[in-house]
Amino acid sequence: MLEGLLPAHVVVAELFADPPTVELFPQEAELVAKAVDKRRREFATVRLCARTALAELGHAPGPILPTREGPAWAQRAPRWPDGVVGSMTHCDGYRAAAVASTSAIASVGVDAEPNAPVPDGVREMVTRPEERVTLDRLAASHPAVAWDRLLFSAKESVFKAWFPLTGRWLDFGDCVITPDPESGTFTGALQVPGPVVDGVRVDVFSGRWRTLEGENGGLVATGVVVGREGDGG
Repeated sequence: MLEGLLPAHVVVAELFADPPTVELFPQEAELVAKAVDKRRREFATVRLCARTALAELGHAPGPILPTREGPAWAQRAPRWPDGVVGSMTHCDGYRAAAVASTSAIASVGVDAEPNAPVPDGVREMVTRPEERVTLDRLAASHPAVAWDRLLFSAKESVFKAWFPLTGRWLDFGDCVITPDPESGTFTGALQVPGPVVDGVRVDVFSGRWRTLEGENGGLVATGVVVGREGDGG
């Protein structure tokens, strides 16, 4: 799904089902000790994906814990080993992680969602008026894609790439997503000052998207990579 969607410098590991058992480090197990079974399984499997990807970069297995720093909304961001940037995502039927060395990549964000319309009321909450015009046009020309869900996923990927570079919140209205249905790409034009990467301000994040056929419409995945020297594509 995400494999092949991101540049070669980014290592992806993904699973479409939870293994019967996944060993967690004690610090990780403590975080989900009181969680429901579904939450424990997705938490464990996505960390298995992350450790698999990190191993390809030469990192020994270790706990992947939240930062626990900053405001409440920021405290769930994963803390990666020194010299690594990464992103994790999970939804029903899919878990994945993407990691890269900071020598090649400044930041990465990935997200996966069911390829189904967002719940009632969410579209207005996560989109700007000009985006809704685009969504209506795409829904008419390419009805097989849940474009409102893809746009939501793209904003999630942009935020996951944005936050490690800025440490700041990015509201849904602070980024205008424009998908290209033919090339499988999208742009995220920031409506606030973008991060400065290697001395270059990044005001547009570029990404790629893909759908996968399956039950109930299948899945949609998005990915954003910010390269060195301010390359937002």
